[in-house]
This record gives sequence, structure tokens and C-alpha cells, in this order.
Amino acid sequence: MTIDSYAFQGKKAIVRVDFNVPLDENGHITDDTRIRGAVPTLKKILNDGGALIIMSHMGKPKGKVNAKLSLQQIVPAVSQALGVPVQFAPDCAKAADQAAALKSGEVLLLENLRFYPEEEGKPVGIEKTDPAYDEAKKAMKTAQKEFAKTLASYADCYVNDAFGTAHRKHASTAVIADYFDKDNKMLGYLMEKEVQAVENVLSNIRRPFTAIMGGSKVSTKIGIITNLLNKVDNLIICGGMTYTFMKAMGGTIGTSLCEDEQLQLALDIMEQARQKGINLILASDTVAADRFAEDANTQICPANAIPDGWMGMDIGPDSRERFAKVIEEAKTILWNGPAGVFEMDKFAKGSEAIAQSIAKATANGAYSLIGGGDSVACINKLHLADQVSYISTGGGALLEAIEGKELPGVAAIKG
Repeated sequence: MTIDSYAFQGKKAIVRVDFNVPLDENGHITDDTRIRGAVPTLKKILNDGGALIIMSHMGKPKGKVNAKLSLQQIVPAVSQALGVPVQFAPDCAKAADQAAALKSGEVLLLENLRFYPEEEGKPVGIEKTDPAYDEAKKAMKTAQKEFAKTLASYADCYVNDAFGTAHRKHASTAVIADYFDKDNKMLGYLMEKEVQAVENVLSNIRRPFTAIMGGSKVSTKIGIITNLLNKVDNLIICGGMTYTFMKAMGGTIGTSLCEDEQLQLALDIMEQARQKGINLILASDTVAADRFAEDANTQICPANAIPDGWMGMDIGPDSRERFAKVIEEAKTILWNGPAGVFEMDKFAKGSEAIAQSIAKATANGAYSLIGGGDSVACINKLHLADQVSYISTGGGALLEAIEGKELPGVAAIKG
């Protein structure tokens, strides 16, 4: 079933969204991208004459009620985005009466799903090494099904529009789908677009295909890098990962970030790329700083010859030019992770150069997919969001999809 072919008139729809938005210390939203992303799906249901029950998590309350992570704080923002008053259910598992009373065109937002440990389905307060853990895990799986069944009982149909949590087999993202037949469960617009974007990058490839992998650790990106080595023509590795590669090749990296236990892995990746004929590109120069601070002293030095006491914080001007040339010639582009300590303006030039090159390539007809919090923040900061093909809302979900893993949230609906 698709959202466009379903008749919502007179029906109650329970929709899983990702409203895990960043809040400041006063509970005000600092970035409403995720709320805006869900609006087309939510408005489609309302405009078709359906009633809307919205559910989401926020933060990591670990199965306990935490006022700082209450979704009540975002009720005004959701009301404004939808243009209708939004009712609030202070307990997501005890909202049957409020759900039953909903009329066509009305909206109910449930409290944070993760206030219940059953949402994530992990035993609380017991270590994996405890002999009783397996029994506790089994009991929690049963409780998770009951929790999902309760949520499902509020509505006639289920829509999953939370790509950001599609890689989790949680009560609200996957288990709940078991309580609806195939004609009453579907992906929302955002999910459909995300699934299509991954498909474009991994299956409908136009060449050359260039992937830019940034971030601090090789260990967290190894699955993606390995999968991409079977698909890309060019792989640019940047960010903190750079220095693990430099050290593995015998370079000196000062006090730069490095995973010493991954040095052999870095060499293996380079050898795999060589054997497959893939152009693996690393930084040639680095903006090094004498300390991790915005006002640190800096110098440009070779990426494999950073002086003692100095740390690599961004790619240098030569690397920016080399990366730009490869990116601008690409026809399919994937970017995940910044080129440097992007949070400090002084060390954001590398990430900015990558973003501008991607925008230029996109204008020349390339398909570009941007995913991962920092890459997205960079594109937004430079006001280039409308100059790339697609910006993914899902960090972990996008990465797992790129790794080639099946996403439980998608599989639960598509079968």
C-alpha cells in the first residue's frame, strides 16, 4: 500500500515520525528540519479527512520519564507546522480514550515512546553477563509486543515516516507493523524519498561515482567503506580518519586523532582499493593547530609530517583543490562526515569547499546525496541545501542502508 493510494477519509492513522529535534536549555527547538520533513505526510492524512496520532522518541531517557525529554515541549511547533491545534497525550501507553475521541482533521501527539523500556525492547538494570539476562531479554520481547499492540489499537492504519530510526527494530518502528495487514500499513513520503535516494546512490549509479567519507573514526565507518569499495570509482577519505591512514603509512601525525588499533585495517582498505582499481584519495596537506581551540595557532603542513605537539584540524588548500577536481567530475556523489573540526569556523574551510564542489557538480547534472549530521549542518550553514539532490534525515539508518543492511522499519512494511 502507498500513502497516495490509501483512503484516509474517516480513518485514524498512527504515524511514527522522527521528532528527535535539538532543544536549547529552555526547551526551545534550535533546528526544526525533522518536523518540517514530516509535514507533507501528516498534512496529506489531514487533508484527506483522516485523524492523526503522532508518535516519536526524543533523546535517550533509557526507559525512564525525563521532563527535559518530554515531547510536550514541541507541541506549539508541531501545531504551527500543521496549522491545527495539537492535543497531547501525557502517557503514550494510556492514550486509548484520547485516541478514540479524535475526530477527522484532529491531531494527537503521544508522549516520548522511550519513556517505556518496551519501545527499545532492551532489558533494563541487568548486565549481559548476568546469568538471568537471557530470561530478562525474552520477557522484554514479550512486553515489547504488548506495547506495540497497545499503540496499534489506537488506529486503523500505520504509517512509518521515521527514516532516522528505520534501522532499529523498536516497538513503534517495526513490531507495530505486525498488527496491521498489508493494506493498512505504508511508508510516509519522507521514508519513500529516503529509500529512493539510497537506491539512486547504490543501484542506479551514473559514473563516475565519488563517495566522500569524513568523520573521526575508521572503526565506525569500516562497514560502509567496505561496501562502497564494490561500487565507487573514487573514494575520498577525510576528517580525523586521515591520520590513522597517515600513521599506517609511516607518517608522523603529532597529537592528531588516531586509532592505533586500526592501522592494519587502514592498510588493508588501501590494498583493497588498489586491487579493485579504485582511486582512494587522502589529504596531502593539513591545517594543524597547537591546541584544540578556535584561537589556536595554526600552520599548513604535509598531512604525513605534522610536527610534535600539533594536531590536524582540517584539510589544507592543496587537498581542497584536489578533492574539488574529483568531486566536480562526478555524476553520482555521496557525502557523509566533515573534512575537519567543522564546529569551529577556523577549521570549516575544508568541509565548505567539499559542499561547494558538490553543489557545482549537482548543477552540472550529478546526483548528490548528503547524509550525517555534520555534513547536513555544513550544507545548511552555507545555504546550499537547495543546490544538492537530496539531504538524508537519517544518520545511522542511512549508513546501515549504504552498508547494504536491511532496515527493519522498511522491511516491516515492504515484507
